[in-house]
Amino acid sequence: MTFVSGLSLYFALPRHAFGEVQRVLFPRYFTINACLSLTTLLIFVKHHPVYTWDAEIAVQVGAMSGAFFLELLIRLYLTPPLLQLIVQKNSLERAAGVGTEIGGQNAGPLKNCPYYLKIHQAFRRLHVSIAMGNMLTMACTVLHLYYIASKLCVL
Repeated sequence: MTFVSGLSLYFALPRHAFGEVQRVLFPRYFTINACLSLTTLLIFVKHHPVYTWDAEIAVQVGAMSGAFFLELLIRLYLTPPLLQLIVQKNSLERAAGVGTEIGGQNAGPLKNCPYYLKIHQAFRRLHVSIAMGNMLTMACTVLHLYYIASKLCVL
């Protein structure tokens, strides 16, 4: 979502259409990521019993656990309110005749509406929190990929 489809669709679709796509993809994206992170963690721990852990293994388990729990937190506690804010925001914008622009935001007559501005600010804050959490989970995954790559033997 973050880099490829998110940015591509943001600059290719009208904003409300992009919001509808996000409403469908966000829950699935974080559910799938959490499941894959948990699977990776369980397989790793199965192949590295606790009594064999050194600092390197403990860092890996910590990173994978962090990725899983952060993805789960985002999916269960941040995504539902974000989706509600998208619905509220789009409803207000449709009523005001805005939201059809591509790759940007033009609040039009809503730029002076305190209720809309409050919803928009809450949306931005939540969306940024989710994006930062997503980046952190990616960093955890990259750390694990580095570990895997360092263990490969070249023939």
